[in-house]
Amino acid sequence: MGITQPPVQATAKLRPPSRAEAFITGGAYAMLFLAGLAIGVISSFEYSRAVLGSVPVAALACCVAIFLGCALGGWAMRRVAGALLPAIGWFVASFGLAMPNTGGSVIIANTSAGEWYLYGGSVSALLGIGTALVTSVRAPR
Repeated sequence: MGITQPPVQATAKLRPPSRAEAFITGGAYAMLFLAGLAIGVISSFEYSRAVLGSVPVAALACCVAIFLGCALGGWAMRRVAGALLPAIGWFVASFGLAMPNTGGSVIIANTSAGEWYLYGGSVSALLGIGTALVTSVRAPR
């Protein structure tokens, strides 16, 4: 009446993550949030730098940056949360800097470049989250 042990490979997949692994994963998610925050802060000051005719090229580049940050974060973590945290950081920074202060001044002006940056960045963040959702659902676990 001996108890048989399951194969080693099966127990390795079922074991809960150690505290060190959980700490590293939490740190990675925190860094993704800070990366999104940094993209938002830097982009909020640089979105109107390059305008080619009536096309705000810098605002479009900022939109590409947040899309890549979200999509690559989701791909690296293999979870939608990896794409969601840079998006949240970007939203906090960008829309926080778009709000007027008590003196009435704003960082992100109501110009076509500002609108391209805020609306285009919002759509880009959502597309990055959607990309991560599609790749995490199709990825084998």
